Amino acid sequence: MRPSLGSLVLYKIRPAIVTAVTDKIDIQLDAGKTKRVRPKDVTVLHPGPLSDLSELVEQAGNVEEAWELLLGSETDLVELAELVFGDYSPASAWSAWELLNAGLYFEGDPGSIQVRSAEQIKVDQEETASKLAAERAWSEFLERLQQARFDPDDRDKLIEVERLALKQSEHSRILKALGHQEKMEHAHRLLNKIGYWELDYNPYPLRQSLATEDPDFPLQEPKAIERLDLTHLAAFAIDDVDSEDPDDAISLDGDRIWVHVADAAGLVQPDSDLDMEARSRAANLYLPERIVHMLPPPVTHRLGLGLQEVSTAFSIGFKLTDDAEVTDIRIALSNIRAVRHSYADINQRLADEPFSNLVEKMQRYRGRRKSSGASQIDLPEVSVRVVDDEVVIRPLDRMGSRDMVTDAMLMTGEAVARYCLQHSIPIPFATQPPPDSDMQADGMAGMYALRRKFKPSRNKTLEEPHSGLGLEVYTRVTSPLRRYLDLVVHQQLRAHLTETELLNTKQISERIAMAEGGGAAVRKAERLSNNHWKLIYLRQNPDWQGMGIVVEMQGGRATILIPELAMETKIRTGQELALDSEVSLQLQDVDIPDLLARFRIVKP
Repeated sequence: MRPSLGSLVLYKIRPAIVTAVTDKIDIQLDAGKTKRVRPKDVTVLHPGPLSDLSELVEQAGNVEEAWELLLGSETDLVELAELVFGDYSPASAWSAWELLNAGLYFEGDPGSIQVRSAEQIKVDQEETASKLAAERAWSEFLERLQQARFDPDDRDKLIEVERLALKQSEHSRILKALGHQEKMEHAHRLLNKIGYWELDYNPYPLRQSLATEDPDFPLQEPKAIERLDLTHLAAFAIDDVDSEDPDDAISLDGDRIWVHVADAAGLVQPDSDLDMEARSRAANLYLPERIVHMLPPPVTHRLGLGLQEVSTAFSIGFKLTDDAEVTDIRIALSNIRAVRHSYADINQRLADEPFSNLVEKMQRYRGRRKSSGASQIDLPEVSVRVVDDEVVIRPLDRMGSRDMVTDAMLMTGEAVARYCLQHSIPIPFATQPPPDSDMQADGMAGMYALRRKFKPSRNKTLEEPHSGLGLEVYTRVTSPLRRYLDLVVHQQLRAHLTETELLNTKQISERIAMAEGGGAAVRKAERLSNNHWKLIYLRQNPDWQGMGIVVEMQGGRATILIPELAMETKIRTGQELALDSEVSLQLQDVDIPDLLARFRIVKP
């Protein structure tokens, strides 16, 4: 049927009136819009005349009766309109087209309409009912979330939000439907709001794709090996009072200092399943709520120094020259008798032997490192622990005993690095390039600025200086139970002592690459987890007030360190504050998902 003036035509899926016919056709769409189209672009539904599309009102008719009459045959739009609606008018023609377009009872095009079978109709009706039920369930689910609640059956749906909150996905249909941005923090906030996550839930280890359970591997008995008997020496395993992995101890044998380290390489062979697992984890993960171990906990129970009457150890002995240079280095597999002590206990005994002797040696060594450019950053540090669901924050006081042990461990790292160079043993050397500019750490603000100047330390197969420690050569070796590259150094030393095959430089380099990636993730998870629990502490103490120290000023915006929390905050002051000046702070609010606490300065 050719279009004529006033015809009702179908343009795409919209009704239109023909207003002019030439080689092309002018049509009027709804809202008075006009368009010029080709004849083949339209289908005539009724010859008209039709003056206004508003005449196309919905028609009432008996669809099922017409369907039964037509079942098993074909028809066209004219017959369908007459059978269903009783006449063929522009309004009934349009209603017949809408019925055809719905596709339930009929299908095809206006000139050739097929009647669908009862089976086809039933399938479509069931699918429509299912779709409507799903839409209704979805709407009710979103309404529950908006009311800050969820049903147990909703947990499966909320996994997609949790995946976004854990940085395992970038999208969430649920967040989008609720009008939220598809961001990790918004997902976290929603899960807190509805109670899917408790407010104190710590997502940061999983956000770094870290293991959150201890490894579980069967342990084999190490081979019996001849050991140096050092059980006659007093061996002091000094650590924090709540430490669970005592992996080093100190002895003094005349002028010789011995540092004993847990013999982890005796149980963890290179490329064994246990070694591969430790390599993938890179280090212990120390969280305020728990520790996730690099090695199975039974390894620590068996090898931790002071946990048995006689401990097997890797002992590094050395002396200091008058210039505090490490010399006369001796390394041996040993047996020792270690006794555990806390830093606080030993701090009370520093004036007594052998500690006074050790302190004197460490002070000389520290002086040598300082003259070589070592930097000492003394910014506030705290221990954050969750004990019986309570967040406990306590300062880590600077103690002489802690400094003594630190320097003993640095001596050991230097001694082992020099020994390995002398004997051509490939190991990971810890290095750090110097900062771009020299500066002195004067006061808290100076130390804050100096720390920001530091470049990251790196592990390399080629020895280079460690500028922050003031050492020409250094390796980390005193924590093989909790740091993988320390364990690698032990494996190399053990192979050297037992005259078995060493790992080559390429193998060491491969281990460095894997451990550094994992170690960076561990450090980030630890830092963010500590901040998370600090915010939980502040939320539990909404009236918190305390002292802060101004460490940086930039355009009326102050960076302030809070010593009792070892936390920094930025506050817009509108005025210049003197560096290292003290200010009184009051907590304003805490945002757990954004990992942010806001403070304001209050007058004394």
